[in-house]
Amino acid sequence: MFRSNGGLRICGRSALAAITGLCGLLAFGAGPLQAQEKVDVELVLAVDVSLSMSAGELEIQRRGYAAALTHEQVVNAILDGAYGRIAITYFEWAGFHSQNVVVPWTVIASAEDAARVAERLSFNPPASARRTSISGALQFAGDLFAESGFSGERRVVDISGDGPNNHGLPVSPARDALIAAGVTINGLPLMTNGGLTTSFDVPDLDAYYRECVIGGPGAFVIPVNDWTQFPEAIRRKLVLELARADAEAPPIRLVQANAYDCLIGEKMWQDRSWMWTDR
Repeated sequence: MFRSNGGLRICGRSALAAITGLCGLLAFGAGPLQAQEKVDVELVLAVDVSLSMSAGELEIQRRGYAAALTHEQVVNAILDGAYGRIAITYFEWAGFHSQNVVVPWTVIASAEDAARVAERLSFNPPASARRTSISGALQFAGDLFAESGFSGERRVVDISGDGPNNHGLPVSPARDALIAAGVTINGLPLMTNGGLTTSFDVPDLDAYYRECVIGGPGAFVIPVNDWTQFPEAIRRKLVLELARADAEAPPIRLVQANAYDCLIGEKMWQDRSWMWTDR
């Protein structure tokens, strides 16, 4: 369904369903009291598989996350926590209704646990899908937290992507709902231009992620400018996300002097001229 949003025609859920979904995000931690397993971090890995990424790049992502999760530094960061364990889930996303859970909620409390999660990432090859909905991915992450069955000292969404939001709700309300619920959103903007370059790319994607996507306590962005940097970026990002609260904070690039247009992706999609391109 198409609906009006500040002069833009944005494809997504009905207005009532969208508002209900955002309200649900704000309240997802307010369910009935029940015994939940304590963990240091509930971590959602949200990975872009939109059509702008080649099959080779999708495979690089899977291998990069698998290698990072089993790296000694990452495992040590997990074991060094107060509980010595985290809960993790991994899903791939594209359009507003396109999310695929590859690894359901799983506890990592040892190197062997990490290896089993990494193995799950090799079971089925990733499949790309149409459009780019960061807002849909963030809302889906909120649903995953509501269903996790864990009680984390921190809740973190680790979202990677190679373009701005252009499908579903605008990204800012989805981001703000998660932040209001106490979730930290960190970003891994993929500025590689190794796949299908289109008129929907933005050259300052790291600034877009900083201004429009990330948020919450200690939120940060780590840009990837070349696919050779990807494994190291993932490893460093996970160590920072899993480290104790007194760990050294990462540098954050590109502080914007002016407000960023967080609807840039929607505007580029509305004004598209390459009708054969659908990312």
